[in-house]
Amino acid sequence: MDRAQLLLLALPLFLFCSDIISLFTSPPPPPPHHRHHHPHHHHHHPHPHHHHHPHKHHVDPVTIEFPSEKPNTNIPTAGLGNTVNINFCTSCSYKGTALTMKNMLEIAFPGTEVILANYPPVLPKRLLSKLVPVVQIGVIGVVVAGEHIFPMLGFVAPPPWYYNLRANRFGTIASAWLLGNALQSFLQSTGAFEVYFNGELVFSKLKERRFPGEIELKDLISKRIANSVHVNGVHS
Repeated sequence: MDRAQLLLLALPLFLFCSDIISLFTSPPPPPPHHRHHHPHHHHHHPHPHHHHHPHKHHVDPVTIEFPSEKPNTNIPTAGLGNTVNINFCTSCSYKGTALTMKNMLEIAFPGTEVILANYPPVLPKRLLSKLVPVVQIGVIGVVVAGEHIFPMLGFVAPPPWYYNLRANRFGTIASAWLLGNALQSFLQSTGAFEVYFNGELVFSKLKERRFPGEIELKDLISKRIANSVHVNGVHS
């Protein structure tokens, strides 16, 4: 037990002494900084006597001038002033394809403005799609509060079919909601992916029954740009 107590006392003393020694031995690191300073000063003095500094000043403007000249020559904006409209069916999950085509055209033809928009369905479908939410809310309201609604409409008692709907209240509400959403998406979907160049139809998915390929669409737009440049050159 005495040896154990001595060990327990010796360890803290050893750690304490090592801390004190490290405190007194820490100052030496600063001198190396002075040694590094002097060589730098000695090396810097000889350089000004040689004519290397002026050459560096002449080289730097040259390296800066070349990149500034390249952007000026690399601005072939043949697509400048042209507009490409991509009208697609937003409810058909065509947005990813439309964004891919937009990025491709903007990179291939700098200066061309590419606009994405929804291709709307015909007027009867649009009107029916707006009536679907009204029917959904009506069904839910009748199922939840039909006993109060029918007397307000002049009915002495609710019709028999109301009790059938009321018996399966949650199933009726879920069916009305799901079927209404499916019907609305069907009425709003057109399957369209129409590409226009300055108002002229270039590609139509409704006619071709397929999407345009990237290379195919790039060729179609490049031909239209070339024609517009030729026409503008003739008129000028």
